[in-house]
Amino acid sequence: MRAILLAAGMGTRLRPLTLTTPKSLTVVNGKPMLEQQIEFLREVGVEEIIVVTGYLAEKFAYLEEKYGVKLVHNDQYDVYNNIYTMYLVRDFLPDSYVIDADVYLHHNFLLRNPKNSMYFSARKPEFKGEWMIRFNDDFKVYDIVVGDGEHDYILCGISYWSGEDGRYIVGKLEEAVAGGSFKDLYWDDIVKDNIGALNVYLQEIHPDDSFEIDSLEDLENVRKRLAEQK
Repeated sequence: MRAILLAAGMGTRLRPLTLTTPKSLTVVNGKPMLEQQIEFLREVGVEEIIVVTGYLAEKFAYLEEKYGVKLVHNDQYDVYNNIYTMYLVRDFLPDSYVIDADVYLHHNFLLRNPKNSMYFSARKPEFKGEWMIRFNDDFKVYDIVVGDGEHDYILCGISYWSGEDGRYIVGKLEEAVAGGSFKDLYWDDIVKDNIGALNVYLQEIHPDDSFEIDSLEDLENVRKRLAEQK
């Protein structure tokens, strides 16, 4: 088992912080978000960790020595959405965690030996333009719908992919990139469009287990929330 951490984005909504610091290295609760992810992965026995960089790639170099991670650079980070980032590391996808590096993990809910592909997901309060998970009584995911809502389970940027599902997704990634019409796609679009062929389950987490930090407002809200819990 391994992990892929997607850290190529520019984080424009976090400027001026991200003028000199990648979004994923933003400090939350005393530690860069990406370092928190790496340490939690180590706690559940994940030793092979691949960090895909792009914007300000040189800022990640210290992670190689500190944690022994593998760095892969996406030099097209400002051209394509994260489908191309995933394409570059597609060979690592089977039997792998995939985590968006702009997600702050407050608690370690990662599983040591996940048995099936899964989305770690929480019910979130009012939201707009999020990816909502539809699942049956056995928590098997049968659809993903993008839209507005409240108190729905949404994609939180943390997933695990089995060997079988990972290999299937790799094939579809390669088809999409070879076809050339992928510029505006996210890698989750590949999953969404092929969900019926995959064996993916919802793994529930608490709403305070993870927070997406996408803007200065998000960062301030999370800092306030954490301060209230102390």
